[in-house]
Amino acid sequence: MAHLTNPGPFHPSIPRPLHNPASAPAPAAAQPQVHDHGAAPANHNHDHLTSTTQLRTATPGASQPLMKSPSATHALIRGDRTAGMLTMSDDHVMMNQILATHSPDGRDVDVRPLLYLVEDILNRATEHVDFIIKGTQAQIEMEEKAQQANYIAMLEALTFTIDRIACELSYKALRGSDPHATTTAIFSFLSSYAWDAKLVLSLSAFALNYGEFWLLAQIYSTNQLAKSMAILKQLPSLLEHTAPLKPRFNALNTLIRTMMDVTRCVVEFKDLPSMYISPDAPALASAMTLIPTAVYWTIRSMVACATQISSLTSMGHEYGVSATESWELSTLAHKLQNIHEHLRKQLNLCYQHIEEKKDVDTFHMLLKLFDPNVAHIDNMKHLKALIYAGDDKLPLLDGATRRKVGLEVLRRRNVLLLISSLEFSGDELAILEQIYSDTRMHEAGMQSHYEVVWIPVVERSGVPLSEETQTRFEALRSSMPWYSVEDPFLIEKPVMRFIKEVWHFRTKPILVVLDPRGKVLSQNAIHMMWIWGSAAFPFTSYEEEKLWSKETWQLNLLIDGIDPLILDWIKDGKYIFLYGGDDMEWISKFVASARTVASTFGIPLEMVYVGKNNKREQVKKVAAIIKERKLSHCWEDPAMVWFFWTRLESMMFSKIQLGRADDLDPIVQGIKKLLSYGREGGWAVLSEGSNILVNGHSTTVLPTLVDYVQWRGNVAEKGFNLSFIEYHDKLHNVAHPCCRFEFLATTKAPESIRCPECHRVMEKHTAFVCCHDEQAIPDSLFAS
Repeated sequence: MAHLTNPGPFHPSIPRPLHNPASAPAPAAAQPQVHDHGAAPANHNHDHLTSTTQLRTATPGASQPLMKSPSATHALIRGDRTAGMLTMSDDHVMMNQILATHSPDGRDVDVRPLLYLVEDILNRATEHVDFIIKGTQAQIEMEEKAQQANYIAMLEALTFTIDRIACELSYKALRGSDPHATTTAIFSFLSSYAWDAKLVLSLSAFALNYGEFWLLAQIYSTNQLAKSMAILKQLPSLLEHTAPLKPRFNALNTLIRTMMDVTRCVVEFKDLPSMYISPDAPALASAMTLIPTAVYWTIRSMVACATQISSLTSMGHEYGVSATESWELSTLAHKLQNIHEHLRKQLNLCYQHIEEKKDVDTFHMLLKLFDPNVAHIDNMKHLKALIYAGDDKLPLLDGATRRKVGLEVLRRRNVLLLISSLEFSGDELAILEQIYSDTRMHEAGMQSHYEVVWIPVVERSGVPLSEETQTRFEALRSSMPWYSVEDPFLIEKPVMRFIKEVWHFRTKPILVVLDPRGKVLSQNAIHMMWIWGSAAFPFTSYEEEKLWSKETWQLNLLIDGIDPLILDWIKDGKYIFLYGGDDMEWISKFVASARTVASTFGIPLEMVYVGKNNKREQVKKVAAIIKERKLSHCWEDPAMVWFFWTRLESMMFSKIQLGRADDLDPIVQGIKKLLSYGREGGWAVLSEGSNILVNGHSTTVLPTLVDYVQWRGNVAEKGFNLSFIEYHDKLHNVAHPCCRFEFLATTKAPESIRCPECHRVMEKHTAFVCCHDEQAIPDSLFAS
């Protein structure tokens, strides 16, 4: 098929097949007599031209018949093709010939729009094979392309080149030329183009011929013009016998789809961003050495496919497929598949390299963005950097309305970023929800002060998340009344790195506070939230110092609003024992001794069991026994026990963050003792109202109660409080209970800490702990 164009003064007016000196001329008796009706201007790519139009109307020579018989032409095609496959077995020699033709002039051709068009043609053409075999003549409408203007401009510049290659493929296929010689001729003609352009232009030429073939096959039965053209190409006879030819078409389709795969791969290499990957990167360098070979074998495969189609149209359905031809198609498909697999592997490595470079750039961008010395108008840049909101996606889920919303709802608001993994304990979430709800309900105007946004940090090994992980994420998100990120994949890898390295997120939830301009007010205000709730707003270090300055070592600080009953006892001025531990024998003796002392001295005493800061299941069992035996008041809700100890730990971490962990003030010392006592044995805190009298270990508190006869003589003179304190301190000075603090490896521990008992710097040890507390209490203790 020859498409006549007006190429301008630098091209011949009529395209002709390319000539390659390397291809051997056919014997004189077999050569068609071609008459050149026009001279072409000299051009290093277009010198040796023979008009395809003239080929079709040439007058045969005396020794040449008007038309070869199908069997004779069939033999000629098979012989030439087989010889080509065998004589060019030396890939090294062959590729040296191809590389010798490569002389790019630096022109940059955007082949993407052309490739999209070619893919559309070939995809529809390969589909038509199945449609026709099934007896379906349904017409498929071509989709509108978004870049139609780009197609027109691009085609105007490249149509002549594409048409020339199409003519070459058709002519050489009909003539039965050596496939390597035809391929080399195409490379010579395209010598000034880059490898990706050579490939896409050649594939475009092949698509032009192949698409025309199937277009006629599709519409010839309903369009008279198409029918007449189809008769000339013997299509009606061919299409009446499609079933026997189906294996042949399937082999062609397999090869064509592999050609498209390789072409896409080569174009993707061309489009890799040079700012993120250099040519000397190992993956890219390895691929670039293979691309010339990939381009050669893909174009060589186009020649083979064109020969198959030409033989069908010229010789009809009677032209069968020999074993040699089947071997050629399968061999080419296998070779291209191997090439594609290698290129795709290297391309994936390139993408990984680029992704890593981009991640580093994004990480450094976050460092600059959150630089406290840089001022911003609002917080939108910061939020968009943390939560990917591309493609106009609504990245947040409103916990109140369950609707997706954009980041605009957070513009110029104080934002509390609640950052956690999916290992978010129910106790933590329940307490946070209570604080959040109380704030919204009771504190007037506070709703306009800040918004909470959950940022899930989910480690993922693939896309999408596993079903189990996705279910856990959705369950956790649905339980939150505040804003939450709608999809974990909106938190990208460099953001997770920033959260871990800069904001020190490990596994426990943190609460990062941003002011309306995106400035970080606190890298972790979760401790302030646990201690003071929303009263700590705006959660700055200054506010933290100010709140601590108002606190004293009293029971109110320890209990806050956890248990309203205890607050009532405080108001009534009662004596209160807070106690804990997991040794039921000690607990029974302690409760009995405390009641004896209270009865002896006539003091109003209340007691409450608050467990300990580990061995959750064991504490639940102890609380059940205490309730059953009516020993004292106890917290049956595990969330209350958890919150009590979490607040104590938060007080400790707050002091550490402020650099006050080694202060000798009563609050720091009292917190340290309670946290240490809570790890081992029993303990008790005695207060009168809110005034704490004794904070002691089981080894000192119980003996003080049991030995009350030793100090009761002092009560008349010194009073109960002082007498109890002095005797306890006397025992304490002898006992000196051991102190121990445990910091999880996932938390930021202080470099050093002083003992609350002797004030010396404590030794640092690494411990591995596994507490099987569910079996710590013998079943006999639960007997009634």
